[in-house]
This record gives sequence, structure tokens and C-alpha cells, in this order.
Amino acid sequence: MSTQHDAPGDPLAGELPRIVAPHGDLDTDTLGPLRHTLTEAADAGQVVVLDARGITFADSSFLNLLLSTHQRTDLRVAAVPPQLARLLRIVGVDQVLKVYTTAEEALTG
Repeated sequence: MSTQHDAPGDPLAGELPRIVAPHGDLDTDTLGPLRHTLTEAADAGQVVVLDARGITFADSSFLNLLLSTHQRTDLRVAAVPPQLARLLRIVGVDQVLKVYTTAEEALTG
């Protein structure tokens, strides 16, 4: 997973969105660092933008992490590659999560 950073937020809202940009395959064996980062951000009450453009594979454990994070904080998924978009659509997660074309769009979401 690449470095994550806080992006400028709405100063009136008092929160800084956390941008998280994982890369590669995300499955049961590789999900630990992302789970830790998303849990930390959710515990802090931050808006989380998941920049998904670097994800090459994701399984049901990744979907479960997205849904559990969505329940805990404002999760926005951005720049979803075609194979991940198909998975989200097949299982109906795209109807539950906030999905944006770009991370920039998600920040203003």
C-alpha cells in the first residue's frame, strides 16, 4: 500500500479526509496493513477516500472490510478499476458504498 495522507478538508466541518491508496492484490493474506489504516481512520472519525486505482485483485475479505469501514465512517471509494467495478456491481456493493470517478471528486463528495 502506498503512503496515505490527509487532504485539505472543509475547515467548517473540522475534519481532514484521509486518502488511502492500496496497491496490488487484496485478499485475506495481504489485507492486514489496509485493515489497520482504515480502522485507525474510522476510529478518528475521519472521512476516508479509498483511491482504488492501484488494486489489481480483491476478494470477499476486501469487500467485507469496505462494508465494515462504511458502517463506521464516511467511506468514499474512488478511481475503481474495471475488474473491481465488476465485482462491486455483481455483489451489489456499488449500491451501498459511495463510489466516485476520481479521488478529487470523492474529496468534494
